[in-house]
Amino acid sequence: MGDLKKMYSTIRGDHFPMEMTITFGDQTLVYRKKTWAIPTEDGGVDERGLRYGENPDQEAALYELVNGNLVLGECRFIEPGNGLVSSITVEDMLQVGKHPGKINLTDVDNGLNIIKYLMDRPAAVILKHNNPCGAAYGDTLADAYNRANRADRIAAFGGALVLNRPCDKATAELISQNYLEVVCAPDFEQGSLDILKSRKNLRIIRIARIDRLAEYEHYRFVDFKSLIDGGIIVQQSAVNSIRTPADLKPAVATWQGKEYRVEREPTEREIADMLFGWAVEHGVTSNSVLYVKDGCTVGIGTGEQDRVGVAEIAVHKAYIKYADILCYDTYGIPYANLALEIEQGKRDPADKEAIDAKTKEDRAGLPGSVMISDAFFPFRDGADVGIKQGVSAILQAGGSMRDFETIQACNEANPQVAMKFTGQRSFKH
Repeated sequence: MGDLKKMYSTIRGDHFPMEMTITFGDQTLVYRKKTWAIPTEDGGVDERGLRYGENPDQEAALYELVNGNLVLGECRFIEPGNGLVSSITVEDMLQVGKHPGKINLTDVDNGLNIIKYLMDRPAAVILKHNNPCGAAYGDTLADAYNRANRADRIAAFGGALVLNRPCDKATAELISQNYLEVVCAPDFEQGSLDILKSRKNLRIIRIARIDRLAEYEHYRFVDFKSLIDGGIIVQQSAVNSIRTPADLKPAVATWQGKEYRVEREPTEREIADMLFGWAVEHGVTSNSVLYVKDGCTVGIGTGEQDRVGVAEIAVHKAYIKYADILCYDTYGIPYANLALEIEQGKRDPADKEAIDAKTKEDRAGLPGSVMISDAFFPFRDGADVGIKQGVSAILQAGGSMRDFETIQACNEANPQVAMKFTGQRSFKH
């Protein structure tokens, strides 16, 4: 075990070249490997690249585009010098912590990919293994972080936090009470860094151009996927085109000559949650289903093979997280610790029974939430999972031959469920 722990704490060297050139026809892009000169305790300097790849035995390197700008159809890279994650400097790494690896930076990058659609209000996204585990708007930045953290305290442990406003002292105080791997913000207000640095291993990264993320919303980039035989698949990145209520389409379908239409229109609050949820969905691994409520995630199901299963997983996770936060608020300990203390005879089993009963009674906060699906429901059974839990509205791509079944499910619900189509799916793999 000691050797395994050492693997995770060791910074690998790598054999990747300092410069990489990619040619697309007559366009040439020049990339330079990113390294950081980190001061050492003995007064020297240690030149470091990425800590390691997805696992400690995988070499990795980060490259920044330094010359050229690919124009390929609708794709146009952000101009050199205006980058985000790949442009992080030593000065931006306000506290190095354990030095970032690939997953830390890809988590931050996907957080930026989500939060670029949430720049109108204070917002926070916490990610784990490249998926959001909590995302929320707030009246203040501290409120946004607190809501995102409380959405899933369990998964947030060791996660990466991306904020869309400069981190203030109130937000820093809340962050310092939890264990995170990375905190990333456009800046850090006076006094906030001293609070955050109490966590010695925390990586604190400033990305000044977060405040301009909304400008990057419509940029497409070229996405590379390397194959086992050395081949490469390239694709244009996805762009979220569901940004306003006018982008939502009516849930209407025709089956055997008969038109089916959802009878109840969504409220303003439900529409706002649809737009918020679709923005978060843009950064979730498919197949996925989310439940959101009042600008905050309630349950996130990711990366499953079937839509019914992922809808159920999102419900299951919502119940677990709800019981945990309820237990934490009531007894000051995680739900798992409560069960352990009962097993050890240190606590009355009635304490856990009360938490379980309240979670069941409240249905984990799911009633009134909006169900978001990254693609259409091929049958009504996926939507029925959310309707059973009391969702008040559904947003999905639409386009299934059996959309009429899901429309019927919404109309048959008591109270009736509103539904809108996006006309586009939001797959991410």
